[in-house]
Amino acid sequence: MKKRWMVLASCVLATSLMAGSALAKSETSHSNEGKSDVVKVNVDLKLKADGDATVTSDTYGNQGHNGYKGLLNAIDNVADKPAGAVIAELLLTKYETQLTAEQKAELEAIKEKDAALSVVADLLDQNGSVTDAVYVQKEAILANITNLDSYKKLGKLYDKLGKKGVKLYVNGEEPVFEVAPFIREGNTLVPFRAISEALKATVTWNAEERSVTVTRDGITVKLFIDSKIATVNGKEVTLEVPAAIEEGSTVVPVRFVSEALKAAVKWEAETQSVVIYEE
Repeated sequence: MKKRWMVLASCVLATSLMAGSALAKSETSHSNEGKSDVVKVNVDLKLKADGDATVTSDTYGNQGHNGYKGLLNAIDNVADKPAGAVIAELLLTKYETQLTAEQKAELEAIKEKDAALSVVADLLDQNGSVTDAVYVQKEAILANITNLDSYKKLGKLYDKLGKKGVKLYVNGEEPVFEVAPFIREGNTLVPFRAISEALKATVTWNAEERSVTVTRDGITVKLFIDSKIATVNGKEVTLEVPAAIEEGSTVVPVRFVSEALKAAVKWEAETQSVVIYEE
C-alpha cells in the first residue's frame, strides 16, 4: 500500500501542475514575453521543465540518461503541492542511486507530508474516486499518526462508502477484529485481543475466574468479565463500564486499557473514530 498512492494520484498530478503553471504564466507574461516557464503535463506524465531536461513516460519504465534532472527542477515549483509528494516518490523510487544524501532527506520530507497526501485524497474524492482517496488518506495518516484531522477525513470517506459505526486505529493502522467497536453508557468498548496485539502486548485468558490479563513493558492489566473492578500491576481500579463478552469476543473500555498501557487515546467525535498511538 505504501507505493500505491503514487499511482492513484498520477491522474490528478496533471491537473495540479497545469493549474500552477497557468498561474505562473499569467504573472510573467508581461515581463517575459517570448519566454515560457510553463510546465507541460499530460495524463501520460510527460513533463518538460525549463528546457534543461525532458522527462517522458520512458523515465518511469527505463532509467533515462538525465530525466531525473527535469524532475528535480519541477519539484522546486510544487514542493508544497500534491504534485510534490508524487514527484518526490518517483525520484526516490527510480533514481535513488543518483541522488545525494541531502537530496534524499529533502525528498523524504516532501513525500511524507501528511498535508500534501490529504490534498491528493481530496482531489481524488472530488473526481469521484472515493475508494482511491481512501488509500491515499491512509498514507496521510501513516505520515503523521497524531494528526486527528487526517482520521476525520478518512472517516468521512468511509461514510461515503457506507462504512458506518465506531472506527478503531492503533498506531495509524486498523486492527482486524471479529466484533466491531461500539459505545455503551458513553464508553467505547473494543475487542481486547485486537487492541492488545496491535500494541504488541501479551494476552492470557483465565476461564475459571473469567478474567483477561494483558502484559506489556512491565505493566500488567487484569479485567474481570462483567465486573467494574480491574487491576493495574495489582492495584485495584474501578471502571465506568465492565469488560464483557460479545459474540464470543472479550470487549473492554478502550480508554482505560490504552492509558493503562501508556498509550495515547484520542476520540474524533464527528466520525466516531478511536485513535490510539504510542507517544
